[in-house]
Amino acid sequence: MKTALVCGAGGFIGSHMVHRLKEEGYWVRGVDLKSPEFSATEADDFIIGDLRDPYVCRQAIAQRFDEVYQFAADMGGAGFVFTGENDADIMHNSVLINLNMLDACRKRNVKRIFYSSSACVYPEQNQMAPDNPNCEEGSVYPADPDSDYGWEKLFSERLYLAFQRNYGMEVRIARYHNIFGPLGTWDGGREKAPAAICRKVAMAEDGGKIEIWGDGKQTRSFLYIDECLEGTLRLVRSDWTGPVNIGSDEMVTINQLADMAMSVSGKNLTKRHIEGPLGVRGRNSDNRLIEKKLGWKPDQPLIKGIEKTYQWIEAQVRKSVS
Repeated sequence: MKTALVCGAGGFIGSHMVHRLKEEGYWVRGVDLKSPEFSATEADDFIIGDLRDPYVCRQAIAQRFDEVYQFAADMGGAGFVFTGENDADIMHNSVLINLNMLDACRKRNVKRIFYSSSACVYPEQNQMAPDNPNCEEGSVYPADPDSDYGWEKLFSERLYLAFQRNYGMEVRIARYHNIFGPLGTWDGGREKAPAAICRKVAMAEDGGKIEIWGDGKQTRSFLYIDECLEGTLRLVRSDWTGPVNIGSDEMVTINQLADMAMSVSGKNLTKRHIEGPLGVRGRNSDNRLIEKKLGWKPDQPLIKGIEKTYQWIEAQVRKSVS
């Protein structure tokens, strides 16, 4: 039986990865500060612990694993990343986790480790035009991310690559573009745009209003969780390191995203544009490299993922007010 360790297994992507690996017959250990919020963990073994602590990392790597998935990070959506109030914690906490995990894996001679980087590594100046952003993998240098979250992700990419060069590790790196779906954070300030908009629509009365940060003309692409997992596993089990984009190339404005959620809900709502943290004006996944290297790219229409996500969030909203 193959074995895997999932770091950040109490979070959105990590808990979904545990489920996927169990479906494939793996023995899985999860580790996180907390258990999954919306469902019981499916991991065979789950360690509640802080990966900023080297001792917890050594506990997690107390045996050899065929695959290690490192999703653990201090992160959130625009309301968390772009205010500037959390920059020190984001950089300090995430770098500590990555340093500790890499050191523990090296000492245990665990070779294959996946690192989840982010589209936030791309230069801000390449993403000023909402209709024509440049997120081709090679465009990341000269470096100029729009947030300290992006700078931390870029530094950590280099950290993983250095451990691969110097210690013979088999690193795999993906730059995720806005992963969403059921069982993810949907309120509290760390949620991302699809969840936030679905929550606002679900909570609004038909004929009412929802608030949108900015003019709503900023563009993004959003990838449903199942396709994220598929792309990640294909990368991890390939002979190629990356970094590579894992994201949809179906670019939409935030206004269009809101329209999708309203269409799914059947409600007729008005958008009210207000000031708020925005990030770059345009971002979209460039999928030419992943298709060339892995013979695969995401192709599920965004509306299908929004339908599933809205239904789940609507159910959470009903529970919260009942």
